[in-house]
Amino acid sequence: MTSVVDERVADEVEALEAILMDDVIIKKVDNVPTAIETIVHPSTGDDIDQQFVCVTLEVRLTSNYPDSSPEVILRNPRGLDDQLLASINSQIKNKLIDCLGQPVVFELIELIREKLTERNLPSGQCVICLFSFVNGDVFIKTECYHHFHSHCLANHLIAGRKNYHEEMEKLPNWQQVQAPPYQQTCPVCRCPMSCNVDSLKEAPPPVDSINAPPFRLTPEIKALQRKMADLLAHQIAKGGVIGIGDTGPPPLTITTPADHENATNGSPSAPQEGAKIESHRNGQPFGNTSNDDPTPGSPQSRQDYRGPYRGFNRRGKPGKRGRGAAGTR
Repeated sequence: MTSVVDERVADEVEALEAILMDDVIIKKVDNVPTAIETIVHPSTGDDIDQQFVCVTLEVRLTSNYPDSSPEVILRNPRGLDDQLLASINSQIKNKLIDCLGQPVVFELIELIREKLTERNLPSGQCVICLFSFVNGDVFIKTECYHHFHSHCLANHLIAGRKNYHEEMEKLPNWQQVQAPPYQQTCPVCRCPMSCNVDSLKEAPPPVDSINAPPFRLTPEIKALQRKMADLLAHQIAKGGVIGIGDTGPPPLTITTPADHENATNGSPSAPQEGAKIESHRNGQPFGNTSNDDPTPGSPQSRQDYRGPYRGFNRRGKPGKRGRGAAGTR
């Protein structure tokens, strides 16, 4: 782009800044406009709370704009599905052809605003109940522009707060004192938010949920269950899943480099070691058996420790001094 700004472009930028003020961003290089960016909302007058959808419009100006069409990008759509975005992009291409040779940014903003006003209802599904938004639904828009049925969000926040306090009760007192207070977060992006749960509870359930047919286990759901079960088994086999009810830190297994290599190669030694530990828990000896080297103190008689290690103090031998020792001072 040359250092001289086209008069048509300069007039367009000045008009956009006068109309949109702080809502428009003009990117420049050497004081020459290269891109124009703004967030487009539906027209709802002064009632901002009724703006349920939005999209960021970025117009990248070419070197000889407006005699050539700029590059138009729609980013960060909120409450818009792919079908509506495809329709808007198609109309943008037609608008660029019709307005070739003249400034087009304000025309694009008005086109997008008109379409958003017509479809000022969140597209897609509520991620909590998986029902779509239809006329008659009572829903809420978070500060991060994510949408949920008010009834669903209330149940989600109530369950989240209950789970938080239940987990807190499992912690020692000193950790409870240091733990951060409960904070509501968006179920989609985890951004902090603040909602009045009492008012959300008064909303009716989603319209589609009232007339929805009873749940039926379809072949597709059964196939998904089998797929997820196989994935869970794979994660457990790799040590990526901690048992249900295990609130302590992940157990550490102390092994030798050879054991690690055997485990990597799929050696069946791991199940055998698990059986040894289980027999030890049942009061049966493990390690040295009749087939092992019977010489006391020999390297073969000392087995590697393979039990779970959670940071506890192992007991010392009788007569030894120290914390956890069985003997007396």
